Amino acid sequence: MYRALYRKWRPMSFDDVVSQPHVTKTLINQIKNDKTGHAYLFTGSRGTGKTTCARIFAKAINCLSPKDGEPCLECEICKNADNGSLSDIFEMDAASNSKVDDIRDLREGVIYTPEMCKYKVYIIDEVHMLSPGAFNALLKTMEEPPEHVKFVLATTEIHKVPATIVSRCQHFDFHRIRTQDIVARLEYIASQEQLTLAHDAAVLIARLSDGGMRDALSLLDQCAAFSDDIDTSVVSGAAGIAGRDHLFDMIESIAAKDAAGTIRIINELYSMSKDLKVLCSELIEQVRNVMLIKSVEGADDLISCMPDEIERLKKIAASVSLDFTLDCLNALQDCLDRFRGAASKRTEFEMCIIRLCTGGAKTQNSAQASVSSSEVSALLARIDELERRAAAGGIPAGTQQASPAAPKPKPQKPLKKFDINNYTPLAEWQEILEKLREQYPGIAAFLENSAAAIEGDTFNIICENDFYIQKVKMSNDTAKLKQVIHDHYGKDFGFKLYSANSVDIKDKKNPINVLKERAKSLGVDVEIKK
Repeated sequence: MYRALYRKWRPMSFDDVVSQPHVTKTLINQIKNDKTGHAYLFTGSRGTGKTTCARIFAKAINCLSPKDGEPCLECEICKNADNGSLSDIFEMDAASNSKVDDIRDLREGVIYTPEMCKYKVYIIDEVHMLSPGAFNALLKTMEEPPEHVKFVLATTEIHKVPATIVSRCQHFDFHRIRTQDIVARLEYIASQEQLTLAHDAAVLIARLSDGGMRDALSLLDQCAAFSDDIDTSVVSGAAGIAGRDHLFDMIESIAAKDAAGTIRIINELYSMSKDLKVLCSELIEQVRNVMLIKSVEGADDLISCMPDEIERLKKIAASVSLDFTLDCLNALQDCLDRFRGAASKRTEFEMCIIRLCTGGAKTQNSAQASVSSSEVSALLARIDELERRAAAGGIPAGTQQASPAAPKPKPQKPLKKFDINNYTPLAEWQEILEKLREQYPGIAAFLENSAAAIEGDTFNIICENDFYIQKVKMSNDTAKLKQVIHDHYGKDFGFKLYSANSVDIKDKKNPINVLKERAKSLGVDVEIKK
């Protein structure tokens, strides 16, 4: 029976594992010196060798004739482990066994001694998928397991694993596999499988796999189904990246500020049932390539595309500025985030494209371009003087009152107010945002670039701009936001939202608007010449 290449060529010993020497060397030394831990946590992106190293580790600590920390691969234990018939090595997929009852079954088996091996080894893959109750059930067993038990947990999302579990494990972070290591492995396997693999094709497969060996071997498998003689055109066809001219046509139209042309391309693709979320993701990937070309010298090895596409990307990069490229990436990423709650993905995508083509992202600052820095500085000094006089009890003579007929405000007891221009950002705000992303991703999306500060009993949040403030308020979810903050601190706060557009002139954001508002608050009209 045919076996997929990634299964057939899975490493059998630590020596076969590529690009993870910081992991394999440590594990080998622990096994040689008989100083292995009772629990390990392997983290990293997919296809980097987490489960593979867990299996090798389980063999090596039980091998009857280990060789310098490596399994011998010849004894009965190693052979049974390789064919999956060894009852003392348990593999559990937490994605499909996430309930507390599944962990209770595991705990009941822990107390029994191994049948054939020195150690029972429990390998729990995608451990972050366990329910809170399952994690709690696992906790005590992991803290003080019997001497004959070892745990190896693997996950791609370490932030979802409770800190109480992480603290009980030796933590190893697996790196993405280097392109050159993937290329070397692909060429070796191709030679063993009687496949002709061009070097350029191997490089392209390695780039498309994004640092995952399993993805690279799966793509090689697809290419082998096309032809035994694999070149870049075969890789292009197998990976489905042929015929992507529409992406580059769109980028060229956006760069030329041709909104109509770009909308027509979207309409054509939409009529062909193209998934607009996928289209937006693909567009982000290619604009990222443009960004790398403009900002990184010799970026060809960082770009995942066909050789002929690189030349077209370089021409596009030469026609746009880096700032415009970054604006495109920000706008497209925001659009992709908003797709989840959008009534019409098509309309959302078209709005994003029109903003890019018409320079909508720059309109906020365009009115300020003609104001000189000396005029702004003089105006700032004048308003500072007004504020000092106002604090002392009066407005200096010679100023024009904004509303002469308006009654003078009654004197009030001065209150300490939050100063958006002078505050200490809350260090744990990112931790709170992480909880928001897990519980209420829709709210967190509008607070991605926010900051926070506590003044007395008031929790102040500084959003990116007024638009995001309105989105948070209109979401009717402020109660949920308050609850997350309450859960974090164990107390209730007053709650206020501010816009980062009102930051001080030193931050170079909307200085004219800031000055106008500050003058207006003093009841003074200030003429600003542009």
